[in-house]
Amino acid sequence: MRYFRSPEANSLLAFCFGVALLATAAPAIAETTGDPLTQLLTDPTQWAIQTGDYANQRYSKLDQINRETVGDLRVAWTFSTGVLRGHEGGPLVVGDTMYVHTPFPTTVYALDLSQDGRIKWKYAPPQDPDVAAVMCCDTVNRGVAYDQGRLFLQLPEARVVALDAETGTEIWSTQNGDPALGATNTATVLPVKDKLIVGISGGEYGVRGYLSAYDIETGERLWRAYSMGPDTDMLMDPKRTTQLGRPVGENSSLTSWEGDQWTIGGGPTWGWYSADLEENLVYYGTGNPSTWNPEQRPGDNRWAMSIIARDIDTGVARWVYQMTPHDQWDYDGVNEMILTEQTIDGVPRKLLTHFDRNGLAYVLDRTTGALLRADKYDPTVNWTTGVDMDPASPTYGRPEVVEDFSPEANGEDWSTEGICPASLGSKNQQPASYSPQTTLFYVPTNHLCMDYEPFHVKYAVGVPYVGATLSLYPAPGHGGTGNFIAWDNTTGRIRWSLPEPFSVWSGSLATAGGVVFYGTLEGYLKAVDAETGQELYRFKTPSGIVGNIMTYQWNDHQYVAVLSGVGGWAGIGLAAGLTQPHDGAGAVGGYAALSQYTALGGQVTVFALPN
Repeated sequence: MRYFRSPEANSLLAFCFGVALLATAAPAIAETTGDPLTQLLTDPTQWAIQTGDYANQRYSKLDQINRETVGDLRVAWTFSTGVLRGHEGGPLVVGDTMYVHTPFPTTVYALDLSQDGRIKWKYAPPQDPDVAAVMCCDTVNRGVAYDQGRLFLQLPEARVVALDAETGTEIWSTQNGDPALGATNTATVLPVKDKLIVGISGGEYGVRGYLSAYDIETGERLWRAYSMGPDTDMLMDPKRTTQLGRPVGENSSLTSWEGDQWTIGGGPTWGWYSADLEENLVYYGTGNPSTWNPEQRPGDNRWAMSIIARDIDTGVARWVYQMTPHDQWDYDGVNEMILTEQTIDGVPRKLLTHFDRNGLAYVLDRTTGALLRADKYDPTVNWTTGVDMDPASPTYGRPEVVEDFSPEANGEDWSTEGICPASLGSKNQQPASYSPQTTLFYVPTNHLCMDYEPFHVKYAVGVPYVGATLSLYPAPGHGGTGNFIAWDNTTGRIRWSLPEPFSVWSGSLATAGGVVFYGTLEGYLKAVDAETGQELYRFKTPSGIVGNIMTYQWNDHQYVAVLSGVGGWAGIGLAAGLTQPHDGAGAVGGYAALSQYTALGGQVTVFALPN
């Protein structure tokens, strides 16, 4: 199928990608079950899903590569993907095979570890080039997942497929959304129990977001839960689903929207997913409400910008928490939920920690949804003075918005200047990691501010539904646009911080060797001491790193692998050939110097210690 676009739509698409987008111990998630995947996720020699484990910790128990040895790392072998767009996500390793994916047009490779990456098979289905035009913001894909001899992924046109992991043969396929409406995919998928958890993109096209569960064996859809709308659509029980310990009430979403705006309300689910099998819950975040112009959608716009915990089997929500009611800044809430078991305020708890785009780090009890902490993890955050933490207050759990940095307070067609963070957030999709050795989180961050100007926009099917222009620039007094930080979630404090000239857009990796890895937009793989942040190693890969670092063991040797290939929102100027400063949601201007340090190119680089 090809997707027709009128001249008006083409103009809006240019707008969307130009001016408008300017801008303690790990939880016991597997030991108590006999499920093959949960057993595989406890094997540190392999890496079977993008997040490393259901807890989203991105921590490895391997320790051959450690503080003493990491400086001796050498390139073992490389593999070129042949695609010149942003390479997010990362490789998987199961048995003797590495699985690598590419951005659009999405291809999957199976590489033989015993022969330095010889191609075993290649899956390259036909893909309509018109789909790329409705993807935001770059044609990225965050990767495949493995379970019981099969690989699973969602292609950009929102087609979910299951492949035979040995041959690459397609076993089943099902359509999860309609690209003609702007519904596409950039996210990974999560196999859990007998289900495949799948999200959807398209908030900039007025797509009403949802999370779906498919039968792993057959591809049959088992449940779908929308981000907003009637309780029946959202799979919410008005008496049992809670926010901050209180029932949400009947049609809690509908009462927070004006008229039928919720039908094109956004709340996409393109981030990362985690799961607690003991609680039988899957956790994820919802994205921005549509449109970006807040005056066109009065109310809290529930349940966009929210953390949601759902029963894996039924999809029914146990609890929700809305982080940014009535979002005015495009602070998508889709970043990863990291699950730990820690003592906080003297009480042992099962925790969920989330570093939101809005610049606040949230800590909740993942069993009940109780809010325990909400702290700024970037000191330049100015749109809010903080979250009301008084349970007796009528505004309990809500951020206090600073009027000077509220676009709505300044009115439609008026620019609000100096908002920090910028729309791409203090952290975007790039996942943090957690070390049970140090009980610290290692967080790749952005350090930008923005000017935000909303304007009235009309909805049209399949064309951008944005309604704001943005420009981005470095936060004052920093000199660069990124930091890599170590964060203590129990105290809400930065333990150490490493300034970077550009946003740190890669996912980090923590290891039992006391080493943390991350990548930079210039293309460096860096290794630092988990306790002190001291740099121990760096290597310049061929292109900027917006992918994630992983590690595995093969033939008794530990390896580290990273997917490099500049792009994503931060690198959209290079990836899409944009040159005007306000293009790419302002990213072209905000990262103007990046072209002096790196160029396009997709590659897996595998590192090892000398024999």
